[in-house]
Amino acid sequence: MYAPAVPPTVRLVNQRTGETVAGRVSIADSFWSRFRGLMFRRPLEPGEGLWIEPCSSIHMLGMRFAIDAVFLDRDGRVLKVARGVRPWLGLAAARGARAVIELPAGSAAAIQPGDRLETVPAS
Repeated sequence: MYAPAVPPTVRLVNQRTGETVAGRVSIADSFWSRFRGLMFRRPLEPGEGLWIEPCSSIHMLGMRFAIDAVFLDRDGRVLKVARGVRPWLGLAAARGARAVIELPAGSAAAIQPGDRLETVPAS
């Protein structure tokens, strides 16, 4: 299983490239943390992200900044990468997605469908 049971913050690594996608990824796995997501928050810093699970679609209502959204299946394989999803107007979804990772816009440039993303404890 790819999702951590406990750590509130993890590091996200692309297995294909070995590169760290984000060093500080928070987990949103409760109803309220998923519901709130990044709404009305400050922009993500480089290296930050939010892992939302379960989740197969996102909206950008209440958002103040653009993001990249990476949709994963239950094995951590990338199904879709939505780049530069715009605040207030944007929507994104992926059939069969189990989780989505929201990253600062431009952070998912090297991620491709079929890549496998893995979580490791943040250092």
